Amino acid sequence: MIERLLVLKLDAVECEAEACLNGMPIARAHAGHPRVVVPVHEFTLAGANRLELVVWPHPAALPPGEVPAAQALVATGRASAQARLLLPRIDNVADESSARTLAQLEWGPEAGTRFQAPLTLQQDVQIPVSFPRWRWLEAPPLTDVQALTPLARDYLQSLATSLSAGDPEPFLSAARLRIEECATAYQEDPREATDRLRRHLRGAFDAGRLQAWQPLDSLTLRLVAGNRLVECLSPEGAPALSTEADAEGRTLALPLRMAVVENRFYVLR
Repeated sequence: MIERLLVLKLDAVECEAEACLNGMPIARAHAGHPRVVVPVHEFTLAGANRLELVVWPHPAALPPGEVPAAQALVATGRASAQARLLLPRIDNVADESSARTLAQLEWGPEAGTRFQAPLTLQQDVQIPVSFPRWRWLEAPPLTDVQALTPLARDYLQSLATSLSAGDPEPFLSAARLRIEECATAYQEDPREATDRLRRHLRGAFDAGRLQAWQPLDSLTLRLVAGNRLVECLSPEGAPALSTEADAEGRTLALPLRMAVVENRFYVLR
């Protein structure tokens, strides 16, 4: 049984901030959601790891090749951001007062300080936990994202179609490598993890929550993990494979980060 849970904690005050681990965007915090705490075993490497804190990042879903100019800003003295890698015990609160801090990045300039946004801080850290060498590290780097977009749209549409018909198996097959590696990361049985996700998807279908999916017309692919994976996003930067809101305003999102080999997609995160 896993005793400690490696988590990333991100805080943002009067700004927007993004935290990345090993080139993988993990969390965004902003005025509407100023604190995010998320486990990160499946993004962590044996040995050296790079933690990044990006203040006022670009929108997650940028059209291919479109990079906005940097903004010249002046600090108010009130804005701040912090990213921490914490190692709390499994039954403890993920807080720096009760957990071991492995890495920490902080930004909080004095009023009047001039800076350009996005502003990126980095720290390399050795993680005292043993992890396998994940498959995404061996994926070939990608360049022409624009050419991949229509292929990815068709791929996601096929997954949405099967889910809306009550058949989770194509999605489970597509996500098999991710399920296996995430199960390994958290010391679970991959079969149990697959069965749990199957039950979750079937329960959502029975509750009428998988019948309508958001359109994929404006799908955006974001290069992550050193350009080895593409993240499938909506124009708002949310997971592209998401259901329409139900009567209670709830949506079900299925994040996908995929490697591409010879125009074939492999869901790895």
